[in-house]
Amino acid sequence: MLAKGPLLGARPCSMCSVFSCLGLRGCSGSLEEHLKAFDDEINAFLDNMFGPRDARVRGWFMLDSYLPTFLLTVLYLLSIWLGNKYMKNRPALPLRGVLTLYNLGITLLSAYMLVELILSSWEGGYNLQCQALTSAGEADIRVARVLWWYYFSKLIEFLDTIFFVLRKKTSQITFLHVYHHASMFNIWWCVLNWIPCGQSFFGPTLNSFIHILMYSYYGLSVFPSMHKYLWWKKYLTQAQLVQFVLTITHTMSAVVRPCGFPLGCLIFQSSYMLTLVILFLNFYVQTYRKKPVKKDMEEPPAGKEVKNGFSKAYLTATNGVINKKAQ
Repeated sequence: MLAKGPLLGARPCSMCSVFSCLGLRGCSGSLEEHLKAFDDEINAFLDNMFGPRDARVRGWFMLDSYLPTFLLTVLYLLSIWLGNKYMKNRPALPLRGVLTLYNLGITLLSAYMLVELILSSWEGGYNLQCQALTSAGEADIRVARVLWWYYFSKLIEFLDTIFFVLRKKTSQITFLHVYHHASMFNIWWCVLNWIPCGQSFFGPTLNSFIHILMYSYYGLSVFPSMHKYLWWKKYLTQAQLVQFVLTITHTMSAVVRPCGFPLGCLIFQSSYMLTLVILFLNFYVQTYRKKPVKKDMEEPPAGKEVKNGFSKAYLTATNGVINKKAQ
């Protein structure tokens, strides 16, 4: 029996119906046949690699086929490249109202996921050290529904980068930023298909809490009057690093004391989180390492006005990053 999914219930969602939902029309005739053949090959490859999928999530929106997730990721990467070219000789868009609504929306969605994951895992009597996939009955389905929204939120968060492009904040579009956004969306498609509950609940619970703080910060940073209160940016990065370390620790605890959760998934998750730790540590060191203090009597460079201790160069608020910049 299929579990009722977050959007489409138990009704199977074919590749073409998904594409129609996404606004990609023209799935008919030979085009449909070619797309279906390609889709079948990809899904057969994944099934052969990972084994049988979890039957409880069959028919849930965007899960039966990998192709929409893959193509949306390709579209995301293309939009960064093409968007930067398009905006090169055009003025940056302020988008203050859009960013306010967007950050508020992500904050509220993260709050919902945090509360629902805590309640559903409590209902199922989840074991913090190791939780199997099929031991909690309806509570497992409840967790899986929340994790579907977590997966879908990774698609929504592609807009973080699109807003950077439209606002010409290209310095914020780093390898870490793009790698994190693109990989999370694809990884969580796999998680929902093969390990949609059990031990998988812990990382999203922590991440939802971090995102409440992070997107609240982003939303406040849109307003210049709030900048003086946003001194805590570096502590957000520290909190993200703690989150990754806790997730790795939680994952490896299930290796030490197994409970039937797939070992390969535990090793993959730990390895992936380790890459994030390395990249975020590098970002933290590059961003917050102490600069040499110049002598008080040193004159400012020619042509640069000094105001309040800073040269008239740089005070910009991005969607999540505040840099000191002159006004």
